[in-house]
Amino acid sequence: MSHDHDHDHETPSGPALRAEALEALLLEKGLLDPAEVDAVIANYGERVGPLNGARVVARAWTDEAYRQRLLADGTAAAAELGIVGGPGGQMERLVVVENGPTVHNVVVCTLCSCYPWALLGLPPRWYKDPAYRSRVVREPRAVLREFGLEVPAEKALKVWDSSAEVRYLVLPERPEGTQGFSEEQLVALVPREAMIGVALVSEPPEAAA
Repeated sequence: MSHDHDHDHETPSGPALRAEALEALLLEKGLLDPAEVDAVIANYGERVGPLNGARVVARAWTDEAYRQRLLADGTAAAAELGIVGGPGGQMERLVVVENGPTVHNVVVCTLCSCYPWALLGLPPRWYKDPAYRSRVVREPRAVLREFGLEVPAEKALKVWDSSAEVRYLVLPERPEGTQGFSEEQLVALVPREAMIGVALVSEPPEAAA
């Protein structure tokens, strides 16, 4: 398990802290519906155009040379597609870890919510939840099972702890039945959860039929 607490995590800025406090207060008083907040986040992070991360994954699946560059230097490979993270994009150093037949990777930020916004949009609510941040390190298989993902016992499971210096992206396995798919078709298949490591990329319906 790849897990290291010896790094500095980002401390939310003043405006971010005030926004979180206001959201918590409104939720507590019943003036804000969590489902409505989640819907806005989902719209921003999932449905407003394809996620940059999915573009990176699709390119890696279709271009072996790009896949090698991505695994060697994720930041530079993402920049090739015009995806550049700064303090706002939170991607100063991107490390890409690849899922395969013998290993499954999952990403967490144990002390706060460090996350590659430039690639994945807004972090999901569960990613910031203290329960996920603490439990996925101690009992990753059980946590993934709660997401509906059963990782076989014979497959190694690695947990990567994001920090202010390093962001992680999971390169999921390409699903069966996608031979001949264009990059655009592949992009549409890749969910954000698969790039965090709590889900797999499903076969397209026509392949599963």
